Amino acid sequence: MVFSSIEFLFVFLPAVLLIYYILPKKLKNLFLLLANIVFYAYGEPVYVLLMIGSIILNFVAGKIIEKVKHKRLWLAFFMVVNLSALGFFKYTPFVFDTLRGITGLSFLPDVKIALPIGISFYTFQASSYLVDVYRKECKASCSIVDFATYISLFSQLIAGPIVRYIDVEKQLRERTHSFENFNSGIKTFTVGLAKKVLLANKLGILWEIASKNPEGMGTAGVWIGAIAYTLQIYFDFSGYSDMAIGLGKMLGFDFCINFNYPYIAKSITDFWRRWHISLSTWFRDYVYIPLGGNRVNKGRFCFNLMVVWALTGLWHGAGWNFVVWGLYYGVLLLAEKLFVGKLLKKLPSAVTHIYTLAVVIVGWIFFAGESFGHSAKYLKLMFTPNSTPSFIYGGIITIVIGIISAIPLGKNIYNKFKDKKYMYVAETVVCLALLVLSTAALVSDSYNPFLYFRF
Repeated sequence: MVFSSIEFLFVFLPAVLLIYYILPKKLKNLFLLLANIVFYAYGEPVYVLLMIGSIILNFVAGKIIEKVKHKRLWLAFFMVVNLSALGFFKYTPFVFDTLRGITGLSFLPDVKIALPIGISFYTFQASSYLVDVYRKECKASCSIVDFATYISLFSQLIAGPIVRYIDVEKQLRERTHSFENFNSGIKTFTVGLAKKVLLANKLGILWEIASKNPEGMGTAGVWIGAIAYTLQIYFDFSGYSDMAIGLGKMLGFDFCINFNYPYIAKSITDFWRRWHISLSTWFRDYVYIPLGGNRVNKGRFCFNLMVVWALTGLWHGAGWNFVVWGLYYGVLLLAEKLFVGKLLKKLPSAVTHIYTLAVVIVGWIFFAGESFGHSAKYLKLMFTPNSTPSFIYGGIITIVIGIISAIPLGKNIYNKFKDKKYMYVAETVVCLALLVLSTAALVSDSYNPFLYFRF
């Protein structure tokens, strides 16, 4: 386990911020590193050694790649080591489960390996660092403390966003601390917390009801469940990203946004420019472009895109439903780039928006299912006419609130009045109210999953 939400909000975080701001500048990174280790070790005292080992390995690897002649061979070696560790912990059970389904291999053991929290994120961060050193886009870090702080920073260690070393290299050495940044960080963090606790958790309960007994929900009921999950995963992950960005601001870091209202997208291409931006950018820069990107013949372009999306699916989870989810988007993106894209530009915005939302909602069923079979069964029920139990309609109010919160309506209203003198007081009151409501919800509710912990 990790810190409970209440322990983190009212014990760990205030203590870290208080000590951090008391310490002189030259000791801040060292203290942050110690705080990161305590945060991680509290939940996983054994696996913290794995993270420390990864830090030391990649710090040394950066130095070697920068200085040796055969840079590509050394890069390949260290990338294999990094990805092997990720592959062992994340995919060994999946491989054994798949092999046991083959005739004659049913004797293989049922392997269970606990997945270290955040391993996908810190492995990708370390790997991108090595590639950037190899490409001479940045120099190898000269400080093990700075590098370790970058890899292990507790604000975004568990669920991202994926932060590239070249984006925070200067901030690790020299960053600005100001009341304005700290205040902005608190507001961003509080909004993210409210997204998670007040919206994602409530929507998650609706999805849990629908997914446990889809046969009893009727057509409208399973669609309501699917829409609830569509909103839940957005508020869950974007809420956590907002919290990470807000915490970063409090500590003097400036992280890029990870979500940009993805549910207002008018194509799947547009959707993936807005959803989990740091992951999409990572795969573009470190897989898609090195494979040749779109500067190749049409056959190779199709291959490159499908490889990227198969890997994107596998990154999110070790299961065939995740592979199908990734390939599903690969096919859709290929269709848009080769055939449908021009048509979409000619259609009314309302039509393209409905198309995108429908495709995304269906896609999330592959993602959310316990298995591919469960997802296929749920999808079948979505398109099979049936009546709906009346109690599921009670969730429509929660869904409507979620829809309004998932579009930039609130942001647009805020931008119109943000320069007014009374807005500072209004913002403070709203943030305090959200914090009180979120805390009350955390204390009273036992349902508080973080969907992206498993990645």
